[in-house]
Amino acid sequence: MRIDTSLAILASLGGAAAFWRMECRGQVGLARIDPLINPGAVSSHAHAIHGSSGFNEAATYEDLINGDCTSCAVAQDKSAYWAPTLYFRHDNGTYEAVQQVGGMLAYYFLNKDLKDTNKKITAFPNNFRMIAGDSTRRNYSVAGLDYTQPDPPKSDWGNLGQTNQHDLAQRALGFNCLDYSGAAEPSLFRHYLPDKAFLDANCKDGVRFELSFPSCWNGKDTSSPDHKSHVAYPDTVLNGNCPEGFDVKLPGLFFETIWATNAFVGVPGEFVISNGDVLGFGYHGDFISGWDADFLQAAVEQCTASSGMVQDCPLFTILNEDEQRKCKMPTPPMIASEKLAGVIGDALPGGVAIQYGPGPAIGNPAPSLAIAAAAPSEAASADAPSVDAPSVDAPAPTSAEEFTGLPGGVFQEAPTSTPEVNAQAEPSPEPTPTPTPTPSDPPVPAGYELLRTDYVTNGNVVSKIVVIETVEYVMLATETVTVTATFGAENARRELHHLHRHNHRSH
Repeated sequence: MRIDTSLAILASLGGAAAFWRMECRGQVGLARIDPLINPGAVSSHAHAIHGSSGFNEAATYEDLINGDCTSCAVAQDKSAYWAPTLYFRHDNGTYEAVQQVGGMLAYYFLNKDLKDTNKKITAFPNNFRMIAGDSTRRNYSVAGLDYTQPDPPKSDWGNLGQTNQHDLAQRALGFNCLDYSGAAEPSLFRHYLPDKAFLDANCKDGVRFELSFPSCWNGKDTSSPDHKSHVAYPDTVLNGNCPEGFDVKLPGLFFETIWATNAFVGVPGEFVISNGDVLGFGYHGDFISGWDADFLQAAVEQCTASSGMVQDCPLFTILNEDEQRKCKMPTPPMIASEKLAGVIGDALPGGVAIQYGPGPAIGNPAPSLAIAAAAPSEAASADAPSVDAPSVDAPAPTSAEEFTGLPGGVFQEAPTSTPEVNAQAEPSPEPTPTPTPTPSDPPVPAGYELLRTDYVTNGNVVSKIVVIETVEYVMLATETVTVTATFGAENARRELHHLHRHNHRSH
């Protein structure tokens, strides 16, 4: 068995490299329900759901923690993690579900607020809820940049005026081209889903969808009307300084899901996310915490092994992969007949239309019926079919958050450029993606590869935080090394180039 072995080269300022990787090898359900956007009703599009079997169309914290099982690796984690599924549209117009590979990984990054690294990281409170991404987005509007080109160095974002929440949210999603025979791409490097010609030619091991959630909190609200305004991103998305008013630092939640796009090499057609998005700008994800807040706080403080493996934390009760995959949620009766897996017909689930933009996607008409918001025992019998082929004949109702563009609060900052909002715009031509450049790596020990590099500045001292890993067939010992590099002020500015790479070949 291949095992990822990591070591961290930590900065002298310390405390920024700890994380753990929550494996969710099982899919608890595949369904058109979403208790945050469409509570008690049929959702507009299909979702791959991971976590507690207590998940349902109107899931409460109590539903989740009372679930019989979880499809994730830690028994104490009854959270719900969900995001849209991926389909392939054949040239004859039929849609086929793309296989999800290895379930989902939910990273918990323990990066402190760099404004004050002495402040602790606070666990998600009970029933904490949030959304990352915007399902209706169909463009990339950061400073009018060509979205096929790499981001500027993160150290330049502040000077370029690109640290407002509108821009950071667009940079919080990524589509990583997987080819395990070569160097790994940085995470969150590409903010769009490449066209099929690029995928066929370059991504022989599929595509990893990536999504970073905000990790700065207002410290009081477990949610907000749009499920976003109570949280914010630090100024380089994964790390950095929290904005004013969002001074409580949470664990940095990061979703990774691999899709087997390589199974369609040479087959004419295109890939479409279940919300009708071809380019991926509207990729998004949802989270409801099902942790006990006190237990999670203890884990945040004690589960800091540099390996990032949940198995290395003595607090966690570990479930094996078979136990994770067996965990299923009951199917709400109204959506038990819709086919979501395999070849599903000539339309996306719910009749969702492909919409290209650049204006926001327009929602489908609401169905005439909603799912009764009953207790799980009333909404679905124990012998109801498991959720891997759900739904209903009519599309779902929409909420103001899902179809009105920008959410409220801090996310209403002016973007660096004004996107067009012509909702009737003709489909934009498919871009020709630019080949991925290979960033230079910092020095790492022989046999390891770069996982993540952050830079912390203090005057003219630049301290590097480097997390590296290798894949071996036995577990190696981990170690911590401290390095600090000192530069002149001008050189420091030029050297501050942030890299964030993953090489998860064991997925």
